[in-house]
Amino acid sequence: MIHPVRRALAVAASRAPRLLQTASRTTSVRSVRAAAAGSYYSTTSRRLQDAFPSQLENMASSTLPKVVPAVPQTLTEKIVQRYSVGLAPGKKVKSGDYVTLQPHHCMTHDNSWPVAMKFMSIGASKIHDNRQVVMTLDHDVQNKSEANLKKYRQIEEFAKTHGVDFYPAGRGIGHQIMVEEGYAWPGTVTVASDSHSNMYGGVGCLGTPMVRTDAASIWATGKTWWQIPPIAKVTFTGLLPPGVTGKDVIVALCGLFNNDDVLNHAIEFTGSEETMRSIPVDDRLTIANMTTEWGALSGLFPIDNVLASWLRAKATVNAMEHPELGDKAKFTHAKIDELLENPLVADPGATYAKQLYLNLSTLAPFVAGPNSVKIATPLKDLEAQNLKLDKAYLVSCTNSRASDIAAAARVFKDAAADNNGVIPKVADGVKFYIAAASLLEQKQAEESGDWQVLLDAGAEPLPSGCGPCIGLGTGLLEPGEIGISASNRNFKGRMGSTDAKAYLASPEVVAASALKGKIAGPGYYQKPEGVEKVIIGEGNGVHEQDKAMSIEDALDKIIAEAESLIAAAEAESSSSSSTSTPSSTSEGEETLTEILPGFPSSISGEIIFCDADNINTDGIYPGKYTYQDNITPSKMAEVCMENYDPSFGSIAQPGDILVTGFNFGCGSSREQAATAILAKKIPLVVSGSFGNIFSRNSINNALMGVEVPKLVQRLREEFGGGGEKALTRRTGWKLTWDVRRSKVVVEEGEGGKKWEQKVGELPPNVQEIIARGGLEKWVKSQIEA
Repeated sequence: MIHPVRRALAVAASRAPRLLQTASRTTSVRSVRAAAAGSYYSTTSRRLQDAFPSQLENMASSTLPKVVPAVPQTLTEKIVQRYSVGLAPGKKVKSGDYVTLQPHHCMTHDNSWPVAMKFMSIGASKIHDNRQVVMTLDHDVQNKSEANLKKYRQIEEFAKTHGVDFYPAGRGIGHQIMVEEGYAWPGTVTVASDSHSNMYGGVGCLGTPMVRTDAASIWATGKTWWQIPPIAKVTFTGLLPPGVTGKDVIVALCGLFNNDDVLNHAIEFTGSEETMRSIPVDDRLTIANMTTEWGALSGLFPIDNVLASWLRAKATVNAMEHPELGDKAKFTHAKIDELLENPLVADPGATYAKQLYLNLSTLAPFVAGPNSVKIATPLKDLEAQNLKLDKAYLVSCTNSRASDIAAAARVFKDAAADNNGVIPKVADGVKFYIAAASLLEQKQAEESGDWQVLLDAGAEPLPSGCGPCIGLGTGLLEPGEIGISASNRNFKGRMGSTDAKAYLASPEVVAASALKGKIAGPGYYQKPEGVEKVIIGEGNGVHEQDKAMSIEDALDKIIAEAESLIAAAEAESSSSSSTSTPSSTSEGEETLTEILPGFPSSISGEIIFCDADNINTDGIYPGKYTYQDNITPSKMAEVCMENYDPSFGSIAQPGDILVTGFNFGCGSSREQAATAILAKKIPLVVSGSFGNIFSRNSINNALMGVEVPKLVQRLREEFGGGGEKALTRRTGWKLTWDVRRSKVVVEEGEGGKKWEQKVGELPPNVQEIIARGGLEKWVKSQIEA
């Protein structure tokens, strides 16, 4: 055991960067500037099989251009380049490319046993690379039922058999373990079967979620497929003022850019060296974690001096606590030297799908809710409403590290000064729950005394794990209650009753609210002189640069775009000449999609309309059922859409086509959101847009989906009149999806108006996965072939 004084020095070293950054904020400037034709008919050739590479086979190099000009890449593209396999010589990956990805690490949690069942069902018997896989138990750790304990034993035994790194229940939340144990290493791709894998971006690691079936594929082959998303650059300017945290940054981003601005994008955060110094790594982890709620697939911070200081501190602590590990330790100064020797950065002239900015100097504390991250309200406005509080939570991988616990403890310590030095209790009628992100973070908080301060104040400790954040275990919200949490997600019904109201805020605000019995802050924030509103916008926030790019950058961008177009044209020409058959097509014709034997050429049914945007996975399939592995298909059908509309089950009928608004299926990575709809015998979901992870789950589980924004608009025009809006409505309208012609035909009621709309093509390789009954069965067929 390391000597307490020695450990205290090591802990101080790890905190030093944050302390220095906090001190530097007080010198920030208080005055800020005000912001101001014909289509073509031809049969699709078999090369569409390569719309994305298979999960087991590398893309054939013959289908790629022989020479690809070098083009500037974003940081995301550079990292993906390193972890893509089967690329043609000289190929530079770019946004939109489908790649075969071989991630550095893949983490699974309580869903490890369902993944293992899939793994075994496809005929696999040995994990391809056991150093690639990490298993953690974190979601349902309070559940001591024999069924859950049996599952946990099965996971542990499976991990031991295959030599996989395993972390038992109570050790910590998987995402925190991935960061603190060095699995999520800067400049790598690391995935997990959980939607908050984005968090790894806080340490410069490209983290993105996979689903259970993908995880099984990675276990079996070391690889899976991924399409590089459109990439958005978010530039921070200014400095974080005292009293404003990373949580306020991401809550503001979710609430102020709330029109799906970054939906299904990969985000890269950037800013000047001075600006980025004001955002410590713990705050970066919080921001990256909640890019999931913002709708993004990743949230990547740069590999910079702030990260380097954090890594150095970790290496120092490791060397002091475990000198026997030497160069085998996860964090070593030699490994950091290697990383920093040639750190990955985005190229000048790299192409971004969009650019946004936020002036941190103009930011104040914000609160998200109720029951939505898209509603962000300045704390001062909610304080004026005197919202009585029932429960407060300092839990989750988002904001329950030692620094967060210290921030919450400070609120009570400061209040003790007016209470004769005695730590005051939380307000009468309020329950305050705390759970550290990991056992290591809890031990650090205990050694500093911060954990005890919260216990003295009356906080109720929970084991390190997801717990209330996922709606499991002690302390869930009851009907009519109001809760405030430092966690990441406040969807209706997620943390308890659908009749409760849940808000999200920083640890300081959560602690102050628990102390005062209403949503309130600790009073640390003082509005800087001249700040009247949060300054946000499109561009990078620097007026001169937003007005006109430099000639050099403009030329770089033009050349890059031209080279990309030339490469694409050459690839099309080369591929067409080698794989296409002669055709006598002419203008006015349209492309016909090849239909594989056994796949339906069209799908028809009556439209059932759920008129809401952002219907999340908790709304589709309640979290309380997610980790019950013995749920039958009939029960899944019964509870499908229960949190969105309890009457859905009695209205929807087998064979219906479900139509919803925009961003359907946002939220968690649970596959049951797709399989519950299938259990309801609904073969097709149509929406204005889908959350990416739901789309992935749909393909992997053989649920078909298509985006038709015009249909959503027409339904709202027809049924969105006066009176109370029906959550679920039988419309009497009929939809037919003509897969071969890539269009939908809508009949607006019997004998009503008919119209059609072109939609995205369903390539043969996706057809094959769906026709096989999903990716799991497809992989099995490939193994057996």
